[in-house]
Amino acid sequence: MAWDKTGAVRYLQANARLSSQSRCAEYTRRAIEAGGLRITHTAYAKDYGSSLVGAGFHEVDGTPQRGDVVVIQAITGHPYGHMAMFDGQIWISDFRQLHGFYPGQTYRTMKPTYKIFRHD
Repeated sequence: MAWDKTGAVRYLQANARLSSQSRCAEYTRRAIEAGGLRITHTAYAKDYGSSLVGAGFHEVDGTPQRGDVVVIQAITGHPYGHMAMFDGQIWISDFRQLHGFYPGQTYRTMKPTYKIFRHD
């Protein structure tokens, strides 16, 4: 299935807020859908891996590329995990993440497991 990752990234860039709205999965999912793909909704960001695979994404390692999506597992105090998309420069979810794909200091300290997905 064709996916307009440029359109998805533009949607996310246009809609990102200045700080977290605690709606990372919703914003990232809507960006993916703005690019033309439909993915199964899940209750928590940490559970979106299988939905992404079902929409044609696959897990990758290495340097992120524009349109890649990270799914991060839960940590203490953040039971829903996190999800964001790489715009080619920074990771964006419901806000512009200026310090990498981990959305905050607690994530950066705890370093929970994550997977990066790409749609070719």
